[in-house]
Amino acid sequence: EVRLVESGGGSVQSGGSLRLSCVVSGYTAKSYSMGWFRRAPGAPGNEREGVGVVDSDGLTTYGDSVKGRATISLDITRNTLYLEMNSLRVEDTGMYYCVARPWIGPLGAWYEYNYWGQGTQVTVSS
Repeated sequence: EVRLVESGGGSVQSGGSLRLSCVVSGYTAKSYSMGWFRRAPGAPGNEREGVGVVDSDGLTTYGDSVKGRATISLDITRNTLYLEMNSLRVEDTGMYYCVARPWIGPLGAWYEYNYWGQGTQVTVSS
């Protein structure tokens, strides 16, 4: 069973930074895309925005709203995925989810990802 467990959320002031972690267990496929999505407060339906993803070829891609402010990395020795963001804005507020899928491709939409963590809340205040 694949499990993704996030940690590191909390409250931070605008302009600050955060580091989220996601411990991955039970994942055995050789190909993968692992990354982060977020859901803003009041977002319609199941709408979730792609933050970024890293794949098993080592390619990392980011959503337009976080480019230049976000860094995703994967520590294979610790089975842990990280998201670091700086210059945080109020609009970065949301529930952040660790995600994974067993194939390589563009960041794509939320429904393309098979595995999800429970989420960790990030609140950015002005």
